[in-house]
Amino acid sequence: MTFATLGLADTLLQSLETLGYKTPTPIQEQAIPAILEGRDVMAAAQTGTGKTAGFALPILHSLATDGVKVGSNSVRALALVLVPTRELAEQVHASFRQYGEHTSVSTYAAYGGVSINPQMMRLRRGVDVLVATPGRLLDLYSQNALKLNKVQILVLDEADRMLDLGFANELDAVFAALP
Repeated sequence: MTFATLGLADTLLQSLETLGYKTPTPIQEQAIPAILEGRDVMAAAQTGTGKTAGFALPILHSLATDGVKVGSNSVRALALVLVPTRELAEQVHASFRQYGEHTSVSTYAAYGGVSINPQMMRLRRGVDVLVATPGRLLDLYSQNALKLNKVQILVLDEADRMLDLGFANELDAVFAALP
């Protein structure tokens, strides 16, 4: 099996070729077609098996091929990727940027420990894929810097870790804000 047989857009295949990705890993073979079909997926796999590509690639494919433009202060029909730490947010965001390099899909990472003002300014233009920590996401939402009413895709990366770190209340608040 190849990435091309999974039905991914040529722009994504171009990025994968540049990155040296030859064949999908087992988690990617299973997750990508299911996500492209719009199905909910819950997956677990060892570190280094390509889980991020397993969700990022079909999300980028969907956003790149639907022709919808993101609105101001919105996260478009979005892949709202919630991660527990800023380090993981940067890592996941870097993967989205690499895979989507040849698409017009906009991505951004928002997390605490840095000034919120530049994040608010960037979100004014809207963003297709937002990778965020739960606390900062809720801060942006509560300050009306981010609308969540257009979210269609939600990824909880490292969900077990978020719960272990005590983010249950924050996750509940995020879920309550989603359509």
